[in-house]
Amino acid sequence: MAVTRLADGDRVRLSTGHEVTLPLVTEATVAGAVLPARYDVAASLLPEGLTPVRATARRAAVVLLCVEYHRIGDDAMSPYDEFAVAIAATPDGRRPPLLPLLTRAAGAYVWSLPVTTEPARALGDEIWGYPKTVADIDHRDDATGRETTVVEDGDRVATVRIDWPRTWERRERIASYAVREGRLERTPVAFQGKLGAAPLSGRVAVAPGDHERADTLRALDLGTRSVLRFSLDGRITYGAGRAVER
Repeated sequence: MAVTRLADGDRVRLSTGHEVTLPLVTEATVAGAVLPARYDVAASLLPEGLTPVRATARRAAVVLLCVEYHRIGDDAMSPYDEFAVAIAATPDGRRPPLLPLLTRAAGAYVWSLPVTTEPARALGDEIWGYPKTVADIDHRDDATGRETTVVEDGDRVATVRIDWPRTWERRERIASYAVREGRLERTPVAFQGKLGAAPLSGRVAVAPGDHERADTLRALDLGTRSVLRFSLDGRITYGAGRAVER
């Protein structure tokens, strides 16, 4: 089956009727963390063609992102929230980059991505192949951090608390991986704005719930001390995905 090819400059009409232009520029507030995890479990969640990045000699790295989108493109749809669980990864045969994750060499496979609206689900699924589902997501921000609770199908997936690190104006680029229409693709993602990062921090807490995906979070045995704690208040730009050559 032929894959629908997308490129920067394309204007895409979603199944919901919403239209967006690539690259898609969004405005968002993000609290995130990179946590050590069981290598064998992390590897089992990756598609063929990707290998986990190691946080330590024996542990993989899992990325948690608690995101509040304030604007999507040219107000293409209403703002929404999301909670991402991603596995830091690199294509097979390439030397894994060293952490911290927020470097141009790094990438992460999006394993789970609940969002709060159907247009947001269609956006991620139809353009990038992200495994988005619709859920209730509650961000509670205060002066020290963000607490995010995710409930899907009536069951709590997780509650995550991440303290804000100190921020400064900067730009960064990373990559995300997903499988779209049966093909592994790499999407360039650019951050610009007030970006913060704090290595080796204990100011992250993850409490899995009783949803079936919470069982996987428990199996990952996420460490209680983050490899990296980070935040963004600014723009996130998503380019068109490109096939990962094997």
